[in-house]
Amino acid sequence: MARLAMIRESTAASFRWTQWEDLIRERGFTIDRAKGTAHPDHPSIIYPINYGFIPGTTASDGHAVDVFVGTADNGLVGLIITADYRKFDREFKLLYNCDPVEIYLVNGFINFDRRLMEGELVLRRPMRELWM
Repeated sequence: MARLAMIRESTAASFRWTQWEDLIRERGFTIDRAKGTAHPDHPSIIYPINYGFIPGTTASDGHAVDVFVGTADNGLVGLIITADYRKFDREFKLLYNCDPVEIYLVNGFINFDRRLMEGELVLRRPMRELWM
């Protein structure tokens, strides 16, 4: 987790927040795992909010960039840098239109069993601003 924390610090300052937000507005997103549905390979894992991908993008795992989509109207609020120990890969998952409760839900979801996967939350703005 210490390595992810170091990555978080550099990511917060260097991530192209506006570019990614514009890309989401331009291309949209596809929800392939709706809130409350089970993971296709692990039926005991239930998605706490809508989860999908941004069409026409490619993440480090070779698939489209993942996005958690909440119910707010506040744009790109953050991301989670993940280390998936089952697939042996690292990538980021965007948090779009998420309110503070949804951010906490996603963070807990990703970090539920750190033997399988762990993540480091990176917010665009301080959490206290999202509560206002």
